[in-house]
Amino acid sequence: MTVRTRFAPSPTGLLHIGGARTALFNYLFSRHHGGEYLLRVEDTDRARSTEAATQVILDGLAWLGLAPDAPPVFQSTRVARHVEVAHALLASGHAYRCFCTPQELTAMREAAVAAGRPPRYDGRWRDRDPAEAPPGVAPAIRLKAPRTGETVVDDLVQGPVRVANAEMDDMIILRSDGTPTYLHAVVVDDHDMAITHVIRGDDHLTNTFRQVQIYQAMGWAPPRFAHIPLIHGADGAKLSKRHGAVSVLEFREQGYLPEAVCNYLLRLGWGHGDTEVIGRDAAIGLFDLAGVGRAASRMDYAKLTHLNGIYLRAADDDRLAHDVQERLARRGDLALGSIAAGRIRALMPGLKERAKTLVELADSAAFLARTVPLPMEPKAAAALTPEARIMLRELAPALAATDFSAAALDAALRAFAEASGRKLGQVAQPLRAALTGSTTSPGIDATLAALGREEALARIAAIAG
Repeated sequence: MTVRTRFAPSPTGLLHIGGARTALFNYLFSRHHGGEYLLRVEDTDRARSTEAATQVILDGLAWLGLAPDAPPVFQSTRVARHVEVAHALLASGHAYRCFCTPQELTAMREAAVAAGRPPRYDGRWRDRDPAEAPPGVAPAIRLKAPRTGETVVDDLVQGPVRVANAEMDDMIILRSDGTPTYLHAVVVDDHDMAITHVIRGDDHLTNTFRQVQIYQAMGWAPPRFAHIPLIHGADGAKLSKRHGAVSVLEFREQGYLPEAVCNYLLRLGWGHGDTEVIGRDAAIGLFDLAGVGRAASRMDYAKLTHLNGIYLRAADDDRLAHDVQERLARRGDLALGSIAAGRIRALMPGLKERAKTLVELADSAAFLARTVPLPMEPKAAAALTPEARIMLRELAPALAATDFSAAALDAALRAFAEASGRKLGQVAQPLRAALTGSTTSPGIDATLAALGREEALARIAAIAG
């Protein structure tokens, strides 16, 4: 058997971080078992499903490296097949036409609630002759669900879960306007796509009992189900905007690397010892559903940011420099070009050691694309005392006499500090302020070398006079 999983989002909004984790688990499970990972866009809600929202989902999955193994299936293109199966159930006696009017259904629900019963359909058309139908009422088609016994789901995460069939009513599979319901369409699509494992949030667990009944009525073997717990905020409440970013592309804009996000999501509800950093290949080798817990996970943005810093320091410098240049270009107030790009790339090994996100990395690199006079942070301005400016004027010739390599600049700075009776930090900190407009940067020798002779000396002169 070839393992086939699917991620099935509805394009009615952004790709939520919980959906991204579901996609990741489906991807890793299929890869671990040498199978296939598919995408189905459940766009049957035509009023709310938009092409823009679909594209956001596709972009988010591509950014995470979770593109499917085949072009996505759009549920809206399969309505005829959903209708065909509904009529097959009708023909086999596993479904029936219900001629209840909306008013009747409303009265039925109100009466049930008044009597202290769940507001379920009472099955009044289950065994009636359609010839008794009132004129002008278009029927819905309902599944003739079993009324005795129980439906059992041997869930791969939750374990065996069961519900008494008497607690479920005959659900609608085809509305009176001829459109299929979501629960019915999902079963038909999963069967036709030969899905072997349905891995999704545990908020779908109650749907699964109903869907299993459709499989049974059609004589189809159901897939194995795995319902994974949801992601909550740190306070235990449902994750929302008030907790921070919740959509995948928000995390991209906030400067997180996709591999860090995937690593974090992998460990959010799945465990393998105490290993914190797990790359994609290792994750594929290790992942299985036995490691998924049953309790809801809590989003920890500080932990994600820490993990992102680890991945940032290990990332390719060319890749980081390219991203930083794009972020700086969007600001529109910097002198970006090949010269600035060269400086950013040259200093990237030092810049990335201090940053935890790409936004921080871009902020720390911005000085490399500025022109004099530089904007000064308050602490940097305070470091540039009259005495410090005199010292910088004296220092400039010593720096200019070098070949402007990092090693030669370091030696010149140390010699100047010793000759003038200063500690190296007393020389480096005012120099850093003059070069960057701040009091933090990579090593001062590397910063000087990245700026280059002409630019570095010009920045010193703009301060020292």
